[in-house]
Parts: sequence; C-alpha cells; structure tokens
Amino acid sequence: MHLPEMEKATDQVCFQGCCPNPIFRVPVPVPGPEPVQTIAKSRSTAAVCRHNFTAMTKSSFFPNTHFTNHESIHSLQESFIQFLKAYPKYAETAQIDEIRAREYCMLSVGNRLCFDYAGIGLLSQSQVMSQYNSTTENAPDFVSFGLKHKSLNLKSQLLYGGEGSELESIIKKRITDFLRISQNEYCMVFTANRSSAFKLVAESYPFQSSRKLLTVYDHESEALETMISTSEKRGARVMASEFKWPGLRIHSENLRKLIVRKKKKSKHSGLFVFPLQSRVTGANYSYQWMTMAQQHGWHILLDACALGPKNMDTFGLSLFRPDFLICSFYKIFGENPTGFGCLFIKRSTAQLLENSTDAGTVSIVPVKNMFSFPVTDIDIEQKSELLRNQDSVDKSVSQADPNIDQQSQNKISEGNEASDTVMPEKESITAERKLESSEKEEFEKHVTAHERHAKNESSNIECRCLDQIDTLGLTLISSRGRYLINWLISALMKFHHPSRLDDFPLVKIYGPKVKFDRGQGLAFNIHDWKGEKVEPVLVQKLADRNNISLGHGFLQHIWFPDKSEAEKQTLIDRNTKENETERIKSRKGGQGISVVTIALTFLADFEDVYKLWTFIAQFLDADFVERERWRYDALNHKTIEV
Repeated sequence: MHLPEMEKATDQVCFQGCCPNPIFRVPVPVPGPEPVQTIAKSRSTAAVCRHNFTAMTKSSFFPNTHFTNHESIHSLQESFIQFLKAYPKYAETAQIDEIRAREYCMLSVGNRLCFDYAGIGLLSQSQVMSQYNSTTENAPDFVSFGLKHKSLNLKSQLLYGGEGSELESIIKKRITDFLRISQNEYCMVFTANRSSAFKLVAESYPFQSSRKLLTVYDHESEALETMISTSEKRGARVMASEFKWPGLRIHSENLRKLIVRKKKKSKHSGLFVFPLQSRVTGANYSYQWMTMAQQHGWHILLDACALGPKNMDTFGLSLFRPDFLICSFYKIFGENPTGFGCLFIKRSTAQLLENSTDAGTVSIVPVKNMFSFPVTDIDIEQKSELLRNQDSVDKSVSQADPNIDQQSQNKISEGNEASDTVMPEKESITAERKLESSEKEEFEKHVTAHERHAKNESSNIECRCLDQIDTLGLTLISSRGRYLINWLISALMKFHHPSRLDDFPLVKIYGPKVKFDRGQGLAFNIHDWKGEKVEPVLVQKLADRNNISLGHGFLQHIWFPDKSEAEKQTLIDRNTKENETERIKSRKGGQGISVVTIALTFLADFEDVYKLWTFIAQFLDADFVERERWRYDALNHKTIEV
C-alpha cells in the first residue's frame, strides 16, 4: 500500500543500506533485550544494524498486545501507519508501487493475491498486452516465446554445439548479463523447467567414479526427488544434511562429517547440491559450506532458484565458481507461471560429463513462428546438417565405388514402395538424398523467410521485467522484502486463541522468525483452539475461496534432540502423497512436517500481506473451519440438501 500523504516517523534507525547483501555475511547471534547503547563498541556496524532491526520489529507492532478475535484487529490504514513508523524508509520504495500499477495491472486491488510461487519474469504484462493489442505496422513482432522440446547429447552440445538461433542467443546474453555470469567460463542450456535441469545433471554426472550425492534441503522438492531417483539408478550413494529443531538451522556437525573425506579413493568425492536459501522456510545458508566442499573434492551444484531477483546477480560466482548452477525464469509474473529452467555448466567441468540423451532440453522460438512457419529453428539446423552430411556421404560413396550399376540406380529412383523392403546401405543413402528440386526450393524459401522473420523479431526483444529489476537495484528490492516479511511474521505471532490459560498461539512458524537476513519464504501451520493442526491443504482451499493463492510443502530431514522427543511425536506427519516411491518409504516412511507456505515477490506491497494477515485471523473464530468446510462441501455438490 502506498500512502504518500501519511507523515513519516522521525525515529529512524540505521537498518537500511548498511548491510546491502546479508547473504555474504556470517550470521551474528542476536543479543538479549539490553538497549543498543550497551552493545560493545567492537561490534561491527552491520551487527548493530541487524540488532536494531530485530529489536525494532519486535517492539513496534502492537506492543504488549495479543489478538484473540478477528474482528478486533487493526484496520489497514492504522496498521500501515505503525508499519511506516517502524520502517520509515519503506516510503523510498514507492517506485516499485508505480511499476506495479503501470506494468502489472493483474496485481491491482480486487484481483488474486499470488503467494504460492516466487520467481523472476522476463516480460511485464503491459509490455505483452500492448504488443498484442497494437495494430500499427511498426508494432514490435516479438510478443512472447514458446518452447520446443528436443533431445540431445548434453556433453556434445556443450562441447561442440552452437549458440542456437539468434533469438536464443539474445535471451541467453540478457540472462547471463543479468546474473553477471561469464559466457567464456560457463555454457548454458535451456530446460523445460527446474526439474528437467536437475535430471539432466543426474543423467550426465560421472557417478561411476564419483559416487556420492550430498544434498542440503530442509523440504521436499520435486526437482530434487527427480535427481535423487535418477542418480540412484546410476549407482550414486545419496546422503542428506539434517536440520536442528526448532530453528531448522543446518546441523553443522552432521554436515561436516558428510563433507569431509576420510579416504581419498578417487580425485572427486561426488556432487554437492546446495541452495543458498530455502524456498520454503526462508533460511539463508553460509557460503562456507561450498568452500569446505570444494576443498574436499566435491563438485558443486548451486541451486539459485529461491534467491530474490537482485540477490541472483550478487552471489559471488567469481569467488566460488560452482560447477553447475540452476535457476529459472517465468514469462510473466502473476499470470500462468510458465517459463523455463536455465542450466549453467562450467566449461572445464563439461569435459568430465558422461554421454546422455534427454528430452528435458528445449529451444526458445517466437510464438508467431510457431504458427506462421512450418519450419522451426531446430528443423532448420537439423535439415541443414542432414543435407551437409548427405552431400559428404554421397561424395565419399561415389569416390569409393564409381561403378554403381545403372540397374541399382533405377531401382532407387523408383522408390521403395514395399514397407518391409530393405535396400542396401549405399542405395538407401542415395535415395534419401534424391529430393525433388521443387521441394528443395520450397524448403529454402521457408528457411529464408523464417531466418528473416526471426532476425526482425530478435531485434525487438525487450525483457522489460529484468530491466525494471536492474533499475531498482539490490538495496531497494531487498529492503522492501525484508520489511514486509518481518512485519507479517511479527503480526502472525500476535494471534492467540481466546479462553486458553496458556496463551496458545494460532500460528506455528518453522525456521527463522523475525530476522534481518532471512528470505521471503515462510512455512507455518495454523492450530485450532484445541491445539490440533488445521490441515495445510484445507487452509490452501479456504484461502483460494478468498482469492488468495497459498502453497503447501513438506519439511524433512529434521533432527530432534532427545529432550524434544515428545514434541516430535506431536509434530511429525507421514508423507501420504500418491505414488510414493519405495525409496521414500525406506527413509523413515517420508517423515516430516506438512506446512502451509507463502512466498513474497519484489512486487508485493503492504496491502497484500495485510490481506493475508486478516484471512488468517479468521481462524481465531472457533467455528470458522467447520463453517467454511460445510460451505466448501456444499458448493462442490450438485445438489444441496436443506
């Protein structure tokens, strides 16, 4: 919400800009409730900044207040005034509100709130709509793009393949520039999605010589499960880091033992799959784990899919140089979340990969070309290569056997009418080479027209969303997200059930809570007045009826100390998803905690998180769930009995 007429608070504190990239910094323990003045002078400005931020967040919102009735919560305007007093520099992010209003009208008031996925779009909605609606001759041809699946040998493509069409080359360059990745050091392939990128690596990595696969994920991931399944089939030994309850920090002792090599039987230990941030809990992880893994002979796969839009270009590739990097981009945020995955592979590592053929790779083609021309970029490359190969084969055949008898050539020219007839190899090659001149001319016309059209469209490519993100910058985007997610967490923790002597909270948050350097993801559960968890899927359905899209996930690899064993029994669920594999069953039956998840994007505003807060407040009503469950069931029946 942008209310420029509201006066700004005067009690500003230094928590904006003094730590522009918190991911790089080692987490600093938050001290006790003592005032800032008693902090030792030796502490860095960044540490003081984080301490001030946490203290201000916890003390500024509804101090000494617990909400036990959804009708008693503060209004939007009243809440926003308090929000601005705590975070006065939020007003400096008004440029994002202007971009949202101008370029992404589907996010306006009254439309659906999207908290179920976070990502980076290439195009803006207004950009696409203006191009679709334009009737002028000079309107840009490029409105969007489509994906064409293909199968290839990944290693051969990386070592000897070209850059693809001009359209692909331009998009590749725009993305590598956005991420600040050197095309001289890394090669890039487009994949159908994030899962396809993980599977490609699993199918190509040399697990026969480097047998271990070590992952660091506090949640279940479809992409990771695909990689694990594929790797195990190829002989990999799969290991996973654990996360300490209740903060879900990495179990350092456990992970260190898994990384350190006791016996160096081979040059490389295996593949270390590491996300810099949990896309579910919002926890950030230290870069030092990558350094340790590299020192002990691990190849590094860096999963950057959960990072914010400007964190992606500042995560220190020049320092750590992972062997693989995976990220993904959407076409347009807020609509159908379709896009593609990006797999970056270090050129020196590509030579170590094994040959594999997979259909997860894609080519990017203009939408218009998919309908206007029967020939695509891939068709052009394949047919041109085929013609070149056939020319060279024919020349070699004629040189090797210039006395091919006329009778054989006559048989070839008549065609192979019988489907079960097998021609000699030389005759088959010659027959395939004999295309009618008219067909050749028609093909060449299509190729020329296609290349000319693609060139025109390529010159009009504008990835406006990436341009907007670059203009806004890291400090503005990360600060805004930090304010919103921490306000939401603080506000959710104010909900307590009425008539409970123990002040039982409505919301249970997993992972980091109010914290300066946390991500914009959040995992939580809602509990009713009896203390029983409201199933995340039900919360998701009820939110959907309120025009709010939430996600749900499954936390796993949680390590409970002995003193928390009783708590573990009340929290742990079993993953009961359909088609559960034997691999998951063999690992403690897929034990973990099912949770509701949200993710904020750089376009989120205060009104978005306030609406989510007011929706969750309704669960304070003891009858809300049953009432809504009845309504939900009634609306999904053809006949409603009275």
